[in-house]
Amino acid sequence: MRNPSAHGRFGVKGGAKAGARTPAKAARTLGPQGEFTMHAPKEPALAPVQSFAELDLPLELVETMASLAVTEPFPIQAATLPNALAGRDVLGRGRTGSGKTLAFGLALLARTAGQQADPKRPLALVLVPTRELAQQVTEALEPYAAALKLRMATVVGGLSIGRQVSSLRTGAEVVVATPGRLSDLVGRRDVHLERVKITVLDEADQMCDMGFMPQVTEILDQVHHAGQRMLFSATLDRNVDQLVRKYLKDPVSHSVDPQAGAVSTMDHHVLHIHAADKVSAATEIAARDNRVLMFLDTKHGVDQFVKHLRAMGVRAEGLHSGKSQPQRTRTLAQFKTGAVSVLVATNVAARGIHIDDLDLVVNVDPPADHKDYLHRGGRTARAGESGRVVTLVTPNQRRDMVRLLADARIRPTITQVRSGEEALTRITGAKAPSGVPLAGSAPTDAKGKPSGSDLAFRGMGTRPGRGKESRKTIEARQQAEARRAARVRRGV
Repeated sequence: MRNPSAHGRFGVKGGAKAGARTPAKAARTLGPQGEFTMHAPKEPALAPVQSFAELDLPLELVETMASLAVTEPFPIQAATLPNALAGRDVLGRGRTGSGKTLAFGLALLARTAGQQADPKRPLALVLVPTRELAQQVTEALEPYAAALKLRMATVVGGLSIGRQVSSLRTGAEVVVATPGRLSDLVGRRDVHLERVKITVLDEADQMCDMGFMPQVTEILDQVHHAGQRMLFSATLDRNVDQLVRKYLKDPVSHSVDPQAGAVSTMDHHVLHIHAADKVSAATEIAARDNRVLMFLDTKHGVDQFVKHLRAMGVRAEGLHSGKSQPQRTRTLAQFKTGAVSVLVATNVAARGIHIDDLDLVVNVDPPADHKDYLHRGGRTARAGESGRVVTLVTPNQRRDMVRLLADARIRPTITQVRSGEEALTRITGAKAPSGVPLAGSAPTDAKGKPSGSDLAFRGMGTRPGRGKESRKTIEARQQAEARRAARVRRGV
């Protein structure tokens, strides 16, 4: 059986501190879409393994893997685990769902086994960009850590800082953290990083995109100067290159996917649709028999669309940064169990969310760039399963969508559709909603306008007063919003 638990899974300051390493002299060249080329290490890498049995893993890990039916390594695990277990620095590139968590997690736990951390002084650190990914990594590694009698602590914003401080004071060998909250705790002297000898950056490109580079470099400057560093990322752009050159020493590099990150088991569809028909078509897709993850641009759009779907009898919930952490955790749990059949989200769910057997992702609002497209689509076709990514495109969005897919090196199937047509049902499983409002939902008319109200449903993520924007303007606005959100929440 293939590995069912593997899933995917961020201005460098001047003046290197004690933990920084001397940058490599050779400059890295950039590949397509601004990515740099992964060069061979000076010291030859160890050969990939064919099975976990070839690795010198602790018996406790082997038994736990067997109990979880983890028997065959994914390519990124087979290539990086021998070198990570040997203490080499590792640079891994792979799409979400490629098995990165166990690729670094098994090595980190095996090399930490038998050691005990003092209060406030962890021995290993995993940095991730979001709360959801932190919780997911912790859940994936906890069975293995427990088998080795290693204590784990999760340090993220949005949850009780007192409980996190308490777990650090008790002593935790492994800490999984977001940069903002960990930086806050370091400043409060609630945690000290000088004994951290294994550091992992998971989804490094997203941490950079979210404006966490200053916190990440500050943290890396404080961990043990001779420690092991592992960096895993779905894309390797210029910002990630800064981290690689400054903090990784002769890393073993492995790329599990083509540079565009496309997956052979994933089908891509672009549905051309008239703007006036978009709400109806999206509603019919949401009413399908199986679960679906739908992406919109804004929190307002998510809330409005969820309200509309529930009024039409569709079990939908929203996920975005405006929700509290308990709300987000509960919503994800309901979606995973099937209690909620439609998860409507902003890009907060585009990475690090692992949903078993999710076969359809819908971009109701097309993403701003090819990286967002690949990460949204990465929620399906995970761990070798098949999946489908559908994007609804109105006439004025077609040119930008063609450029985006060319950047992603994807050739989609393009179909002109209308709500109620057989083609929409064939591609997405769409069907007419029941129209019976769920408990607590107000009825709406066919256009999504609440009955007895002048407040119409504004549509898929559109904002009042904003006309058509160029792709460059949209990208600049979204980057600015991400930076502002990072400064405000710090620990997201």
